[in-house]
Amino acid sequence: MGAQNGKDLLIKLDMTGGGQFDTIAGLRATRISFNAESVDVTSLESAGGWRELLGGAGVKAAAISGSGVFRDAATDERARQIFFDGLVPDFQVIIPDFGIVEGPFQITSIEYAGAHNGEATYELALASAGALTFTAL
Repeated sequence: MGAQNGKDLLIKLDMTGGGQFDTIAGLRATRISFNAESVDVTSLESAGGWRELLGGAGVKAAAISGSGVFRDAATDERARQIFFDGLVPDFQVIIPDFGIVEGPFQITSIEYAGAHNGEATYELALASAGALTFTAL
């Protein structure tokens, strides 16, 4: 895979609960990370004293973050309402030349900022809230 435009890493939000995904407008920076806890099963009998891990065990999680400027009232309002209602709707993350990650996420924080001589900005943080799917592009 060659170099990719950062602007092509998109976070999309299910606007209606029925699978209508719209890009969260105004994002300038986005990030997704995947994590898996390890389960240590090392014992006195482990070969050479090396740590052993139990495959397929532990908790898997994903986190999404993004920051940007206000551009679209509909996605701004939907994200804000999801946070205040404590909902866990589906989101999609489009990773260029890789695939689409989709599943339920909870918005864990929304931050608003602005300087007197600049634009108003926001930052979002999301945590996975169930099983995610991956579809290759």
